[in-house]
Amino acid sequence: MPDIPARQAVKYAVIRGVLDAIAWSGARRLLPSAGGRGVIFTLHHVRPSNGASYDPNAPLSVTPEFLDTAVQASLEAGLTPVAVEDLPELLADPADKRRFVSFTLDDGYRDNAEHAAPVFRRYGVPYTIFITAGFVERTHSLWWETVTLLTAGSDEIEFDFGGGAETLELATNAQKHAAYARFSTFVETAGEDEAVARIDALARRCGIDPLAVTSDLTMDASELRALAADPLARFGAHTLTHVNLRRVSEARLREELKGSAQAVETYVGRYPRAFAYPYGFAAAVGEREVEAAARAGFAVAVTTQPGVLSAAILDRPTAASRVSLNGYFQKKRYVEALLSGLAFKLT
Repeated sequence: MPDIPARQAVKYAVIRGVLDAIAWSGARRLLPSAGGRGVIFTLHHVRPSNGASYDPNAPLSVTPEFLDTAVQASLEAGLTPVAVEDLPELLADPADKRRFVSFTLDDGYRDNAEHAAPVFRRYGVPYTIFITAGFVERTHSLWWETVTLLTAGSDEIEFDFGGGAETLELATNAQKHAAYARFSTFVETAGEDEAVARIDALARRCGIDPLAVTSDLTMDASELRALAADPLARFGAHTLTHVNLRRVSEARLREELKGSAQAVETYVGRYPRAFAYPYGFAAAVGEREVEAAARAGFAVAVTTQPGVLSAAILDRPTAASRVSLNGYFQKKRYVEALLSGLAFKLT
């Protein structure tokens, strides 16, 4: 596993302890109701491990073997795999007592087609990929991937976060992680468009083409069209520019929602019924965004805020919780513990 900062290591140790306690105690069998009506899983990259000692995005990457394990664990737990956009209708049927699992993948990475789709086909499991039009069109960068390359490939870089130029030392993994955190905070707190543009400019000065990174990692329109031939594949919208929607104007919010849905229809020939909020945490999704997604006509919209499925999704289908399949927790017992729902009551 890659090196991680001390604070993150402590956090993960606590989470691992909770999941292990659930798995080894057998508590999930004593409290089956804690699992609700199932889960929506979140994934990003699905690809073989790169073995890097420094990878700040490692939580967003799981191996194809682990995805296979997660599918198996879900089926063994008695969950019925369904497409995420079908959940509200299924859960609204009082005669249907089944528990469900939906697999979703954000950002449209090429490895979703190369490594994830074959796993889903093996088990006949539907899956939904959320598409950002700016990535497909090669007009917007994945700043987190750009910053990873910047910090991984240099011993120092100079950047102005707003208080004058600073030299960031990058000789050790700890220094690299600290620099990555600075850039993340910069994107979260400054004007996001301007922050990303300045990161892209720095990357170019350092010999990195940020749009080439986008092209290397994400599917283009022709690849999406080819994948759409898979009857198990569904596609949802994920904005035009992958911006924090809570920080944009009303007009841009509407544009990001509607424009991305129209773009997805252009790529795959079907208008999307599902939407995923970029970032998805509480600071990126509020009541305004939830209501806007409903007005835009999405049957369901998903956050990254953890929780199991319940009847509450019928009241607020555009504020659905998801459960992350994290690259640092790639064991079957952790999936089983997550499916139990107990982890969300204990953390």
